[in-house]
Amino acid sequence: MTLATLADVLQPALRQGHAVGGLVTLGWEDMRAYVAAAEAEDVPVILQAGPSCRAHTPLPVLGKMFRHLAEGASVPVVAHLDHGYTAQECREALDSGFTSLMFDGSRKPLTQNIDETAAIAEMAHAAGISCEGEIGFVGYSGGENSAGTDPEEAAQFARETGVDAMAISVGNVHLQQESSAGLDEARIRAIEAMTDVPLVIHGGSGVPEAQRRLLAQGSKICKFNIGTELRMAFGAALRDAVNRDPDRFDRVQILSETHDPLVTATRKVLRAFGGAS
Repeated sequence: MTLATLADVLQPALRQGHAVGGLVTLGWEDMRAYVAAAEAEDVPVILQAGPSCRAHTPLPVLGKMFRHLAEGASVPVVAHLDHGYTAQECREALDSGFTSLMFDGSRKPLTQNIDETAAIAEMAHAAGISCEGEIGFVGYSGGENSAGTDPEEAAQFARETGVDAMAISVGNVHLQQESSAGLDEARIRAIEAMTDVPLVIHGGSGVPEAQRRLLAQGSKICKFNIGTELRMAFGAALRDAVNRDPDRFDRVQILSETHDPLVTATRKVLRAFGGAS
């Protein structure tokens, strides 16, 4: 069994100079492909259940799916709650077998975000699992605007919450379908100069691959969340499978044909982060 906590995979990444992919799952087909890709690249992987995933499948079911995949995997697999917004949601994930809780209080005033995140971190650590928090709101493509992370506030947040990983807002945006101009490296350097906590980039699909590679190997950014990029690869593979034979209706057969293309796309993403043994 290679079930791991977030700290289990991020602390080695911080020491050795690489990053780990936090891959956003929506169902069995993608999470299975993500683990297969991680095994092929011989790197850890973080399976993430975000709000849209949880709206489709209950947390207790997701916990069992993640743990089942981890038990058969040859690489460390983290079962991670992504963007938990309430203590109740985080508690349910913990009780469902998740090994990492991400509490998102980034829309809240700093003091409230620190207090609520610290309570989740304390709960997680008491259960022997990890906690990620977010300081500085990361916006959405075509939606809410980002609010960049203040380095001094980041240092205070890391110190007072006790989180195992800290998501920051440095020009990254969720749901980007194309690469952006890139992240604000000056802000990243200012933040990492003030804390030793592993840093996390949400909205990693919008970060150019060259910059992902550079930061994975040369900064304290130890986790890149990738969702949209791989959802697009899955969607393209699914359309190809459906269109190949319009008379087919067996979804098991159709969905099985998304596996290999998604593994290939995921391997490319993971390779940029380094870390293969």
